[in-house]
Amino acid sequence: MSTREGFHHVALRAQNMQQTIDFYVKLGCSVIRSWGEGDKQGAMLDVGGGNILEIFAGGSEAAEEKPRFEHIALKSSDVEQDFANAIAAGAIEKTKPTEGNLGGALPIQIAFVIGPNQEVIEFFCEK
Repeated sequence: MSTREGFHHVALRAQNMQQTIDFYVKLGCSVIRSWGEGDKQGAMLDVGGGNILEIFAGGSEAAEEKPRFEHIALKSSDVEQDFANAIAAGAIEKTKPTEGNLGGALPIQIAFVIGPNQEVIEFFCEK
């Protein structure tokens, strides 16, 4: 029987491949592999902690009626700095850094931005 080991990666279709890679590199990610050309281009970025964001070219600029996923949540040790870095890299502010309790029992700090492909990115820190 196979043992579940967690996610290998989350995939995102980019409207502008190079702009998307540059954006995530400015957030501290690194390109670990890339392949193809044009609409067949792809890349995998290390987002830390053994987690990967896979990016594919060929995304549409048309807004989707329902997003493919709700958001990407990136673990953060400094939500305010990650939020500021994302804004400086061209993200759009969605929710400024805020503290709260998840389920009333887990103290957290979170912030949300909108990335270059209208993807929602959350910076998440357990306190």
